[in-house]
Amino acid sequence: MSTAASSEAKESNSKANATVYRMVMKKHLCPFGLKSVDLLEREGYDVEDHQLTTREETDAFMEKHNVDTTPQTYIRGKRIGGYEELRKYFGKNVKSEDETSYRPVLAVFAVAALLALAVGWMLGGLFTIRTGELFIAFSMSILAMLKLQDVESFSTMFLNYDLLAQRKVPYSYVYPYAELLAGVLMVAGAMLWLAIPVALFIGTVGAVSVFKAVYIDRRELKCACVGGSSSVPLGFTSLTENLMMMGMGVWMLRYYFGG
Repeated sequence: MSTAASSEAKESNSKANATVYRMVMKKHLCPFGLKSVDLLEREGYDVEDHQLTTREETDAFMEKHNVDTTPQTYIRGKRIGGYEELRKYFGKNVKSEDETSYRPVLAVFAVAALLALAVGWMLGGLFTIRTGELFIAFSMSILAMLKLQDVESFSTMFLNYDLLAQRKVPYSYVYPYAELLAGVLMVAGAMLWLAIPVALFIGTVGAVSVFKAVYIDRRELKCACVGGSSSVPLGFTSLTENLMMMGMGVWMLRYYFGG
């Protein structure tokens, strides 16, 4: 958004009037209409809220104003458009579908860290080795959960770079279940004879695959680490996930052998 347009928005929002036309039906309440009203109120506008309560009323509005969607916002008689256009008008960031974002991964690691600290607090030792182990195990479990939301989409993205999955396609479907299994067992400290080799195997294959795709072949791909709709680029984050699993597998050997 240009500086001039941003200045116009700021200058015109001093208790100016805005009009919003939005769908409010018995079986459908438009969420973007609610967001538009809320954004305008937070920006200091007095909002005239026109609720379109029937399909016929909505269609008539769109035909009259020559628009294809609702909500539609008007400020001082000028049509701004829908919710995304309104955000642009106020200089808010509007994320595109192809825009890179590390937010999903940061959210996973932040939640895993908080869970690990919470359990550590409950066990009487906040910053301990066990807290670090739990952080990795929780991270593995949460990442697996995100993949399991849509295994088909995950497998499609995973096949772009995983060397084993490219040879044995069923592995792309098994991977998230294996990651979850290893993570949960490591949280419990149970059946390490199974958890350790699983973590070592999928972590090693994953690390080699990511390293080859990114640092040798120089391919620009999206990472499937947080699921098939990820906007996280394949690279350091993906490699870190796999190295964490490898390291956790090696570390947990000390418990298995009674060290």
